[in-house]
Amino acid sequence: MSRGIKERKERREANRDKRPYAIARYIRIPNSKVRFVLDLIRGKSYEDAVNILKNLNKSSSPVVLKVLNSAAANAENNLAMPKDNLYVDECYATNAPQMKRMMPRARGRADRILKRSCHITIRLDELKVGQKVANKPAEKVAQKATAAKTTTKTVAKATPATKAEKPVAEQPNAVKPLGTKKVTTEKKTTAAKKTTASAPKKTTATKKEAK
Repeated sequence: MSRGIKERKERREANRDKRPYAIARYIRIPNSKVRFVLDLIRGKSYEDAVNILKNLNKSSSPVVLKVLNSAAANAENNLAMPKDNLYVDECYATNAPQMKRMMPRARGRADRILKRSCHITIRLDELKVGQKVANKPAEKVAQKATAAKTTTKTVAKATPATKAEKPVAEQPNAVKPLGTKKVTTEKKTTAAKKTTASAPKKTTATKKEAK
Protein backbone atom coordinates (compact mmCIF):
# COMPACT_ATOMS: atom_id res chain seq x y z
CA MET A 1 0.00 0.00 0.00
CA SER A 2 2.78 2.42 0.91
CA ARG A 3 4.46 1.89 -2.47
CA GLY A 4 1.27 2.73 -4.34
CA ILE A 5 0.76 5.88 -2.30
CA LYS A 6 4.33 7.03 -2.91
CA GLU A 7 4.08 6.36 -6.65
CA ARG A 8 0.85 8.30 -6.88
CA LYS A 9 2.36 11.18 -4.96
CA GLU A 10 5.38 11.23 -7.27
CA ARG A 11 3.12 11.20 -10.32
CA ARG A 12 1.09 14.07 -8.94
CA GLU A 13 4.23 16.09 -8.25
CA ALA A 14 5.52 15.41 -11.77
CA ASN A 15 2.24 16.44 -13.42
CA ARG A 16 1.64 19.42 -11.14
CA ASP A 17 1.51 22.85 -12.74
CA LYS A 18 4.72 24.56 -11.65
CA ARG A 19 3.81 28.04 -12.85
CA PRO A 20 3.62 30.70 -10.10
CA TYR A 21 0.07 31.70 -9.22
CA ALA A 22 -2.09 33.45 -6.65
CA ILE A 23 -5.77 33.05 -5.74
CA ALA A 24 -8.12 35.50 -4.04
CA ARG A 25 -11.21 33.76 -2.67
CA TYR A 26 -14.69 35.02 -1.76
CA ILE A 27 -14.29 38.46 -3.33
CA ARG A 28 -17.55 40.38 -3.03
CA ILE A 29 -17.67 41.38 -6.72
CA PRO A 30 -19.56 39.53 -9.49
CA ASN A 31 -17.31 37.51 -11.79
CA SER A 32 -18.71 39.29 -14.86
CA LYS A 33 -17.20 42.58 -13.64
CA VAL A 34 -13.87 40.95 -12.83
CA ARG A 35 -13.62 39.19 -16.20
CA PHE A 36 -13.75 42.53 -18.00
CA VAL A 37 -10.56 43.59 -16.18
CA LEU A 38 -8.84 40.21 -16.59
CA ASP A 39 -9.37 40.31 -20.36
CA LEU A 40 -7.32 43.52 -20.52
CA ILE A 41 -4.22 42.08 -18.83
CA ARG A 42 -4.23 38.55 -20.30
CA GLY A 43 -1.05 37.95 -22.31
CA LYS A 44 0.58 41.23 -21.18
CA SER A 45 3.92 41.51 -19.43
CA TYR A 46 3.96 42.06 -15.66
CA GLU A 47 4.92 45.74 -15.93
CA ASP A 48 2.26 46.49 -18.58
CA ALA A 49 -0.41 44.69 -16.54
CA VAL A 50 0.47 46.71 -13.42
CA ASN A 51 0.31 50.00 -15.34
CA ILE A 52 -3.06 49.08 -16.87
CA LEU A 53 -4.58 48.17 -13.50
CA LYS A 54 -3.27 51.32 -11.79
CA ASN A 55 -4.87 53.58 -14.41
CA LEU A 56 -8.11 51.61 -14.84
CA ASN A 57 -11.23 53.12 -13.28
CA LYS A 58 -12.97 49.86 -12.28
CA SER A 59 -14.06 48.59 -8.88
CA SER A 60 -12.27 45.26 -9.35
CA SER A 61 -8.92 46.66 -10.57
CA PRO A 62 -7.38 47.14 -7.02
CA VAL A 63 -8.25 43.55 -6.09
CA VAL A 64 -6.82 42.16 -9.33
CA LEU A 65 -3.68 44.25 -8.80
CA LYS A 66 -3.18 42.70 -5.34
CA VAL A 67 -3.53 39.19 -6.77
CA LEU A 68 -1.07 40.02 -9.56
CA ASN A 69 1.52 41.39 -7.12
CA SER A 70 1.08 38.32 -4.93
CA ALA A 71 1.68 35.98 -7.89
CA ALA A 72 4.79 37.96 -8.88
CA ALA A 73 6.12 37.78 -5.28
CA ASN A 74 5.54 33.98 -5.26
CA ALA A 75 7.48 33.69 -8.52
CA GLU A 76 10.35 35.78 -7.21
CA ASN A 77 10.67 34.22 -3.74
CA ASN A 78 9.72 30.58 -4.35
CA LEU A 79 10.96 29.97 -7.92
CA ALA A 80 13.66 32.64 -8.27
CA MET A 81 12.04 34.21 -11.37
CA PRO A 82 12.80 37.90 -11.99
CA LYS A 83 9.73 40.14 -12.28
CA ASP A 84 11.04 41.78 -15.44
CA ASN A 85 10.80 38.47 -17.29
CA LEU A 86 7.23 37.53 -16.23
CA TYR A 87 3.95 37.78 -18.15
CA VAL A 88 0.31 36.94 -17.41
CA ASP A 89 -0.15 33.48 -18.89
CA GLU A 90 -3.60 32.65 -17.49
CA CYS A 91 -6.23 34.54 -15.50
CA TYR A 92 -9.87 33.78 -14.79
CA ALA A 93 -12.68 34.38 -12.30
CA THR A 94 -15.07 31.64 -11.17
CA ASN A 95 -18.34 31.70 -9.26
CA ALA A 96 -18.31 31.63 -5.48
CA PRO A 97 -21.17 31.19 -2.97
CA GLN A 98 -23.75 33.96 -3.22
CA MET A 99 -25.73 35.42 -0.36
CA LYS A 100 -29.51 35.60 -0.76
CA ARG A 101 -31.40 38.53 0.69
CA MET A 102 -35.03 39.67 0.40
CA MET A 103 -36.53 43.04 -0.44
CA PRO A 104 -40.09 43.65 0.82
CA ARG A 105 -42.59 44.59 -1.90
CA ALA A 106 -46.25 45.53 -2.05
CA ARG A 107 -49.10 43.19 -1.00
CA GLY A 108 -46.89 41.08 1.24
CA ARG A 109 -44.61 39.95 -1.58
CA ALA A 110 -40.79 39.92 -1.60
CA ASP A 111 -38.08 40.14 -4.25
CA ARG A 112 -34.86 38.16 -4.05
CA ILE A 113 -31.49 39.96 -3.96
CA LEU A 114 -28.40 37.94 -4.93
CA LYS A 115 -25.11 39.26 -3.53
CA ARG A 116 -22.59 37.52 -5.75
CA SER A 117 -18.92 36.75 -5.10
CA CYS A 118 -16.08 35.13 -7.02
CA HIS A 119 -12.64 33.50 -6.85
CA ILE A 120 -9.85 35.23 -8.85
CA THR A 121 -6.88 33.21 -10.13
CA ILE A 122 -3.81 34.60 -11.92
CA ARG A 123 -1.00 32.41 -13.25
CA LEU A 124 2.28 33.89 -14.44
CA ASP A 125 5.02 32.38 -16.54
CA GLU A 126 8.54 33.24 -17.60
CA LEU A 127 9.22 34.47 -21.12
CA LYS A 128 11.14 32.00 -23.24
CA VAL A 129 13.84 32.85 -25.77
CA GLY A 130 12.27 34.47 -28.85
CA GLN A 131 8.79 34.68 -27.28
CA LYS A 132 6.93 37.96 -27.68
CA VAL A 133 4.34 39.45 -25.38
CA ALA A 134 1.07 40.98 -26.61
CA ASN A 135 1.54 44.44 -28.09
CA LYS A 136 0.75 47.51 -26.05
CA PRO A 137 -2.42 49.50 -26.92
CA ALA A 138 -0.38 52.43 -28.29
CA GLU A 139 1.55 50.12 -30.60
CA LYS A 140 -1.69 48.55 -31.82
CA VAL A 141 -3.12 51.98 -32.64
CA ALA A 142 0.05 52.91 -34.55
CA GLN A 143 -0.07 49.66 -36.53
CA LYS A 144 -3.72 50.26 -37.46
CA ALA A 145 -2.94 53.82 -38.60
CA THR A 146 -0.08 52.68 -40.83
CA ALA A 147 -2.19 49.88 -42.28
CA ALA A 148 -5.01 52.35 -43.08
CA LYS A 149 -2.56 54.70 -44.83
CA THR A 150 -1.14 51.92 -47.01
CA THR A 151 -4.62 50.70 -47.99
CA THR A 152 -5.75 54.21 -48.98
CA LYS A 153 -2.63 54.67 -51.14
CA THR A 154 -3.13 51.36 -52.94
CA VAL A 155 -6.82 52.09 -53.55
CA ALA A 156 -5.99 55.54 -54.95
CA LYS A 157 -3.48 54.01 -57.37
CA ALA A 158 -5.74 51.16 -58.45
CA THR A 159 -8.94 53.16 -59.12
CA PRO A 160 -9.12 54.49 -62.73
CA ALA A 161 -10.26 57.98 -63.67
CA THR A 162 -14.03 58.44 -63.93
CA LYS A 163 -15.94 59.88 -66.87
CA ALA A 164 -16.20 63.25 -65.20
CA GLU A 165 -12.39 63.47 -64.90
CA LYS A 166 -11.80 62.54 -68.59
CA PRO A 167 -12.33 65.14 -71.36
CA VAL A 168 -15.41 64.77 -73.53
CA ALA A 169 -13.38 63.90 -76.67
CA GLU A 170 -11.77 60.86 -74.95
CA GLN A 171 -15.05 59.42 -73.71
CA PRO A 172 -16.34 56.68 -76.06
CA ASN A 173 -20.04 57.36 -75.57
CA ALA A 174 -20.11 61.09 -75.05
CA VAL A 175 -23.59 62.35 -74.19
CA LYS A 176 -24.72 65.44 -76.05
CA PRO A 177 -25.95 68.37 -74.00
CA LEU A 178 -29.69 68.84 -73.59
CA GLY A 179 -29.73 72.14 -75.50
CA THR A 180 -28.90 70.48 -78.83
CA LYS A 181 -31.82 68.04 -78.48
CA LYS A 182 -34.25 70.88 -77.96
CA VAL A 183 -32.96 72.72 -81.04
CA THR A 184 -33.34 69.67 -83.26
CA THR A 185 -36.90 69.02 -82.07
CA GLU A 186 -37.82 72.66 -82.66
CA LYS A 187 -36.41 72.49 -86.21
CA LYS A 188 -38.46 69.36 -86.92
CA THR A 189 -41.68 70.95 -85.69
CA THR A 190 -41.14 74.12 -87.79
CA ALA A 191 -40.46 72.03 -90.91
CA ALA A 192 -43.64 70.03 -90.38
CA LYS A 193 -45.69 73.22 -89.99
CA LYS A 194 -44.29 74.62 -93.24
CA THR A 195 -45.20 71.48 -95.15
CA THR A 196 -48.75 71.48 -93.80
CA ALA A 197 -49.18 75.18 -94.66
CA SER A 198 -47.93 74.75 -98.21
CA ALA A 199 -50.07 71.69 -99.01
CA PRO A 200 -53.55 73.37 -99.26
CA LYS A 201 -52.26 76.09 -101.60
CA LYS A 202 -51.34 73.44 -104.15
CA THR A 203 -54.81 71.92 -103.97
CA THR A 204 -56.54 75.28 -104.63
CA ALA A 205 -54.37 75.85 -107.67
CA THR A 206 -55.36 72.52 -109.13
CA LYS A 207 -59.08 73.29 -108.56
CA LYS A 208 -58.81 76.60 -110.42
CA GLU A 209 -57.09 74.92 -113.34
CA ALA A 210 -59.87 72.32 -113.47
CA LYS A 211 -62.49 75.08 -113.71
